[in-house]
Amino acid sequence: MITEQAKIDQLYDMLVQKDSSYEGVFYVGVKTTGILCRPTCPAKKPNKENCEFFQTAQEALLASYRPCKRCQPLNNPSKLSEEVKLLVQAIEANPERKWTDKDFDELAISANTARRQFKKQFGMTFIEYARARRLGFAFDHIRNGAPLIDAQLEGGYDSSNGFRDAFTRTMGTIPKKAKSLNKFVSKWIETPLGSMIAVANNDALILLEFVDRRGLETEIETLRKKWHAAIIPGESPIFNQLSLELEAYFKGDLATFETPITYIGSEFQQTVWHALQTIPAGTTNTYGQLAVKIGNPKAVRAVARANGANQLSILVPCHRIIGSNGDLTGYGGGLARKEWLLKHEAGMI
Repeated sequence: MITEQAKIDQLYDMLVQKDSSYEGVFYVGVKTTGILCRPTCPAKKPNKENCEFFQTAQEALLASYRPCKRCQPLNNPSKLSEEVKLLVQAIEANPERKWTDKDFDELAISANTARRQFKKQFGMTFIEYARARRLGFAFDHIRNGAPLIDAQLEGGYDSSNGFRDAFTRTMGTIPKKAKSLNKFVSKWIETPLGSMIAVANNDALILLEFVDRRGLETEIETLRKKWHAAIIPGESPIFNQLSLELEAYFKGDLATFETPITYIGSEFQQTVWHALQTIPAGTTNTYGQLAVKIGNPKAVRAVARANGANQLSILVPCHRIIGSNGDLTGYGGGLARKEWLLKHEAGMI
């Protein structure tokens, strides 16, 4: 099995070669500049220790890297349209902004045009791009595990005020001496399926999601408001246990997690989530079967909604629920991940 260092060495060799056949295979983030590049970027290649490699550009954006103006890593080989150029410029001028359809009126561009052209040329929608850039500001602290927020907020970014605003908007008011404010800690965890964000209080894990999950901002906002909390980067015994168990899980050596968890949801939702944890690894249930399991066979749709509202990916295995016809159906982390998880767990039997 190839080691992580061997993988980095291999990707760095590919980067140095500037071979066009590597286009789209990986992207590189340069830690010293915060810039995201293609493998074929004409700029001088950074030292290996300053490189961070990503499978997708979106992962790099969430990790707070911004696109290189020389190699334009998000652009297809075809030229960008004037509309898309304008949109990219608008985001980069104010990356912490949260865009709505009404905002396009300022640029004299229709929302439909923005969606269609962005998706065609970038492989992601304008809103997804803007969200990744915005979350990247907040997640930069989390992924680097910085214990003190203010020190990094003041430096290293084009707009430190914008960084602070974006972080606060996503993670809550930066706590100083507010005794009434709960303080949760967060950690960035790398897995074979991509980066995840974990949030915990002193006693249990509260949230575990893939960072590119759609609706993650809303989940975090709901969490903050319900608990009147701010979320700051930090370490916790909860994270130590979780990291060890996730590592064992992805190696195929662990199927049942012991990390303490706390549910945040209605009584019905919690009943569904408890039931999900009774589904053995390597097996699946349908929504109907899960409804029967909780003693409410007519509540199939409500069960499906509760399944989708699960905030503890993998540990509360909502990926083990499939459609009555055998289809994978929806999964917040994406159907490709769901398929991978089910195949992986099938191999544990």
